[in-house]
Amino acid sequence: MRRKEGFSLVELLIVLAVMAALIATITPVALNAIRKAKATQVAQNLKTLASALENAAYVNGIDESNNYVKNSSGSALTLTDLGRDIDSAKYAVYYDVSSGTVEATVVSLEDVNLTIVQGILSGVAQATYSAALIGSETSVTGSSWPSSLDGETLTYYNFDFTVY
Repeated sequence: MRRKEGFSLVELLIVLAVMAALIATITPVALNAIRKAKATQVAQNLKTLASALENAAYVNGIDESNNYVKNSSGSALTLTDLGRDIDSAKYAVYYDVSSGTVEATVVSLEDVNLTIVQGILSGVAQATYSAALIGSETSVTGSSWPSSLDGETLTYYNFDFTVY
């Protein structure tokens, strides 16, 4: 007796079960890799913005009487002066100038794994930021701290430096 050509239903079900098992195994690994990549990106962006602010202050100087870091034309620094393609809906930079010392905070509004960010930034990234911690600092974004974000869990990076 000659067998019909093609696959039997049992063979197809076995192949589908094996594929489903592989997908179920790989999906969590892929999602974890995506989360780590996003947290790494946010950590690098925080560090890059911090370095850009510090470099701008060293190169262009500060105006202590008006409490701002100067841009290349001598006016107040903006977020676009720190780098192109920075999404002001996701990142903010706040600082205060006093006696040549700049106390700055770079904030990320993106939802990421804080532990990964802290590991990349050597444990200096923090969470749960509020307007009370900003105080009267100057915003590079040109706006004050949005009260709608008060008490939200955000990732932020505090640092200070002195301009001589």
